[in-house]
Amino acid sequence: MADYTLKLSDSEVERYRIMAALAEERERDKWTAAGAVPGARIADVGCGPGAIAVRLADIVAPDGAVWAVDRDGDALAVASALAERTGVPMHTAVGSADATGLAEDTFDLVMLRHVLAHNGGQEQAIVDHLAKLAKPGGGTVYLADVDMSSFRLRGAPSAYDEMDERYREMHRLRGNDLTVGTRLDELLTAAGLEVVAYEGHINVMAPPPGMRGPAWAARDALVAEGLATAQDIARWDDAFQEMEETEEIRSGLRFFGATFVAFGRRP
Repeated sequence: MADYTLKLSDSEVERYRIMAALAEERERDKWTAAGAVPGARIADVGCGPGAIAVRLADIVAPDGAVWAVDRDGDALAVASALAERTGVPMHTAVGSADATGLAEDTFDLVMLRHVLAHNGGQEQAIVDHLAKLAKPGGGTVYLADVDMSSFRLRGAPSAYDEMDERYREMHRLRGNDLTVGTRLDELLTAAGLEVVAYEGHINVMAPPPGMRGPAWAARDALVAEGLATAQDIARWDDAFQEMEETEEIRSGLRFFGATFVAFGRRP
């Protein structure tokens, strides 16, 4: 499994929260069709700071529960605190997407969001493992991921484009497929699941001040892999700060990006 860790600053946690709100708004009917209903047992694999997991836990309460799994202990700590603060039933466990440690044949719904693009060469192994966690005779695996070739930030300074190019190069060198969202149905089918739904949409949003995206969150990894220097980070930071302090620039910012979702049912 590729090593890929984002820095969980307050702004990064807020980015996850906003993404989760958009996801629920767009996908709630598909969550329901896939088994996110009261009393269900759900696994949220690669849960990050738990923004989606707590929403799922609220849906299944009081008789169901969510098992939130991630490799990052810091992210799980944030997820646990969020669940406690919102009063929803949620279990957390350290595990990777292809080796969660969860019991097989157990879950009504297994969800994986924005993980496949970060695990070059392991996509099918991950989905195969998730399929084994779903209950035979109707359990589902639900995938969400991107086509990053469509991502744009209109109105951003040139420093953003430079940072974004370095970020994409990091993924290329790792063998990651940043267009994996365009083949989610193939991954489900190869795992022996019956594809029930597969669709995509374009997100359009005005990023709030402080939100700098996944490339900025991965800046330590860029430095560690020789794709950026401390001077680059400082220069990008200066450009972001200038942008965030200039109302005319900030008001014109718009993010565009394609996201795909699919779920398959286990026979």
